Amino acid sequence: MTPLQTQPYRFTDDGTIPNNARLPLLVYAQALPPEAIDSAGCTAFLDRNGWHGAWTDGVFPYHHYHSTAHEVLAVISGNATLHLGGEEGTMLSVQTGDVLVIPAGVGHRNHDSSNDFKVVGAYPDEQEWDLCTGKPEERPGVLDNIRQVVLPATDPLSGRRSPLLDQWQG
Repeated sequence: MTPLQTQPYRFTDDGTIPNNARLPLLVYAQALPPEAIDSAGCTAFLDRNGWHGAWTDGVFPYHHYHSTAHEVLAVISGNATLHLGGEEGTMLSVQTGDVLVIPAGVGHRNHDSSNDFKVVGAYPDEQEWDLCTGKPEERPGVLDNIRQVVLPATDPLSGRRSPLLDQWQG
């Protein structure tokens, strides 16, 4: 089996979206196995690898982030341009088979997508997500929340520590 390859993206706090100073967002291009390219298959695959609470939908069209959980987004159909890291961040094209692991605090939104664009999202064991949009009143607590989110026990694709924790503990 070919080792999983990741592409890291780092984002700094822009004053609205805190992002994550410690952990990069990771993109695994064309990494989903064939049995995981549908909602049920992907949900079962992620669950076996320690990532739970799966849902299937698109990505919100507004900047948002989670201060209490890391998130995996696995593209199961279509393609999109995602805006990552807030207004000053990066536009990234994704397609079926791509997977993103988004650290707590990192902003993301759907900039544009095909009509059939769908992802399966999930979270590591013991992490409950919140929804933050960068409003000033959210700011006082989110930085502490982000710092307190523990590293996941496993990579959502391998079910082992690597490559995710190699990148995040590196």
